[in-house]
Amino acid sequence: MKIRKLLVANRGEIACRIMRTCRELGIRTVAVYSEADRDMPHVKAADEAVPIGPAQAAKSYLNIEAILDAAEKTGADAVHPGYGFLSENASFAEQVLDRNLIWVGPRPDVITRMGDKVTARKVMEEAGVPVIPGTRALGGREEALAAAESIGYPVMLKASAGGGGIGMHVCRSPEELQKAFDSVAGRAKAYFGDGTLFMEKWVDRSRHIEVQVAGDVFGNVIHLHERECSVQRRNQKVIEECHSPSVSSATRKLLTDAAVRAARAVGYTGVGTVEFLMAPDESFWFLEMNTRLQVEHPVTEEVTGIDLVKMQLDLAEGNALSLKQEDVPSAGHALEFRIYAEDPDTFYPSPGTLRVYREPSGDGIRVDSGVAEGVTVTPFYDPMIAKLIVSGSTRQEALRRAAEALRSFRIEGIKTNIPLLLRVLDDPAFVNGVYDTQILTRKQA
Repeated sequence: MKIRKLLVANRGEIACRIMRTCRELGIRTVAVYSEADRDMPHVKAADEAVPIGPAQAAKSYLNIEAILDAAEKTGADAVHPGYGFLSENASFAEQVLDRNLIWVGPRPDVITRMGDKVTARKVMEEAGVPVIPGTRALGGREEALAAAESIGYPVMLKASAGGGGIGMHVCRSPEELQKAFDSVAGRAKAYFGDGTLFMEKWVDRSRHIEVQVAGDVFGNVIHLHERECSVQRRNQKVIEECHSPSVSSATRKLLTDAAVRAARAVGYTGVGTVEFLMAPDESFWFLEMNTRLQVEHPVTEEVTGIDLVKMQLDLAEGNALSLKQEDVPSAGHALEFRIYAEDPDTFYPSPGTLRVYREPSGDGIRVDSGVAEGVTVTPFYDPMIAKLIVSGSTRQEALRRAAEALRSFRIEGIKTNIPLLLRVLDDPAFVNGVYDTQILTRKQA
C-alpha cells in the first residue's frame, strides 16, 4: 500500500526531518502539537496540523487516543513515530495497525521483545550474539547483592524497560549497590512504569558502538555500517560519528555480522539499531536494540548517501530492500553534535526565548533543527534543539569544519552546550579517536 498522507506523532527537529523527506516524495504530512508548541517550526512545516492537548507530554505527545483521532480526522493513512515519546510503544503500534493505518516501524511483537531488556538479552543469547555477563530480572536487593558477587564488581543496575540513559547506576561495592537499589528501582517505576531491574558487568574505559540495520518483510537484512557514540553525559549521547575512528577492520566485520544476526533473530522489518559495549581489547557485547530511527541517523546518511527516512517509508509500504549488502556505499567521514539548551558545565536545562538563532552553513555542513529565532524553548520536553552534522572526505577535514561551524553557530537568549562541544574538539583523546564513554566525566572532574 502506498503512503499518501503521513501523520508525524512527534515534534521538533525529528518531525521537521521526516516532513522534509515526505515533501520530496510527494507525501502530504500532518503535524500534531501541544498548546506549548503551536508556533513551532514543525507545525508550520506540515500540510495540516492538529492540536492534541496541553503542554505536558503525558497529556499530548503521549496521548494515544488524541493522536489516533488526529489521524482519523485528517485522513492520514500512515503514522511515523520519530524517536522518543511513543516510538517504541508496542501498544501504540498495535492500535495504529488496528485502525488500518500503516505503522512506520517493526511489528509490535518485535518492539515488545526488544523493549524488555531482559527478554532481549535472552533472544540474543539464543541467536549466538555476544551478551555481557549479567542477570535476568532481579527479585530484590539481596538477590542483586548475591549476583554482583558472582559477576564481580563493578556492575551496572539497569531498568528492564529503560532507555535513553535513564535508570542506570554503576555500583563499585556492596555498600554502593545496597544504597542504590531502591532509588534506581524507584526511578525505573517513575519513568517507565516498571520498576524491574537487572544487572550487567560494568566495563571500565568501554566504548559505545552501534550498527545501523534494515530489514524487509521478505527476510532480507543488511547493515549500513557502525557508529561511534562514546561521547556521553549522564549515559546520554552528545557526539556521534560514522565510522568509528578506531575499530579495526576485523572487529568491524564481527560487529556488523553480529548486528545482522541479531536483526534476523527477531524478524526485524524497517530501520533499527543494534547497540554494543566494547572493551579496550575490542571484545564486544550486545547492549540493546532500538526499534526506531535514531537521533544520530544523519551521520550514516552522510557516509552512505542513503535517506533513512525514505528507506523506512519504502519498507513500511511492504517493498523489498533496494540494496544488497555489497551495494551499500561508504564515503568519507561524518560527525553529529547535539545542540542542547542547557548549561555546558552543570547540564541543567536552560529554557527561554531564542532572541538570536543563526545556523552555520558551508561545505559539509548540515543542521537538522526544530527551532527558529523568536520561539521559546520550554521546560516540558527534551532540551535538544538542533543537530549539527559535519562531513568531510577524511575525519580530520570533518573535525576542522566542525570547529568552525560550532564557533559560527549563533544562539542568544538561552545557554547551550556549544562551549562543551568545543572543549571536546580540543581534547587530544577525541582528536586522536582513542576516547571512551568516560571522556566527559573525566573533563568534568
